[in-house]
Amino acid sequence: MPQHIGIVACSAEGAALCYRTICMEGAEWMGPHAHPEITLHTPSLAAYVDCLDRGDRLGVADLMLRSADKLARTGADFLVCPDNTIHAVMDLVLPRSPLPWLHIAEVVADEALARGFQCIGITGTRWLVDSDVYPEKLEARGLWHMRPSVADRDAIHDVIMEELVPGIATPAGVAIFQRVIGKLRDDGCDAVVLGCTEIPLIINDGNSPLPTLDSTRLLARAALRHAAQP
Repeated sequence: MPQHIGIVACSAEGAALCYRTICMEGAEWMGPHAHPEITLHTPSLAAYVDCLDRGDRLGVADLMLRSADKLARTGADFLVCPDNTIHAVMDLVLPRSPLPWLHIAEVVADEALARGFQCIGITGTRWLVDSDVYPEKLEARGLWHMRPSVADRDAIHDVIMEELVPGIATPAGVAIFQRVIGKLRDDGCDAVVLGCTEIPLIINDGNSPLPTLDSTRLLARAALRHAAQP
């Protein structure tokens, strides 16, 4: 039997895309219509945003651990979190977690290394881009990274929080991301992390100035591989 996947969710659109990917691509591993058992839990997004706005790292970790405890009680074998931003508090989560986790930035960094990229642009919420979530994991694999300018961080943060999180896609939002990614390309990046799990709703290899590292789907596929292990 495959392992039971627990999803510690934060925002709806990214979590839904991760869940759908596991379900739809499970057939490649397990046969027609098959996928591992999955349980998803999320508190109100407002609780996370309040903690993030106040810089309350312990509050974010406590919310994640509440989900982890509930998922453990449902029988989950391991956990994934389809939200890049809140991985910034994993140092507070892992020592208290009832279950092991797959780390989204480690999954993405491994993919970047496997595909031969050398300098990775980081996009996502302002909280994520300002953090060491990706730099730490990329540097551990000998990869360079680059962040957008402060003004560009603010621009993409606003698109994420005001459009993508509520499930809205606009041509203006796409254009902002394309402009920011184009600058990263011009500055020497050879790939870009879609470091918010909602970004793949509007940006992909077909419309991005750089090859994309889709954190949402990469995490889902890593969860499938892990679940399939004996």
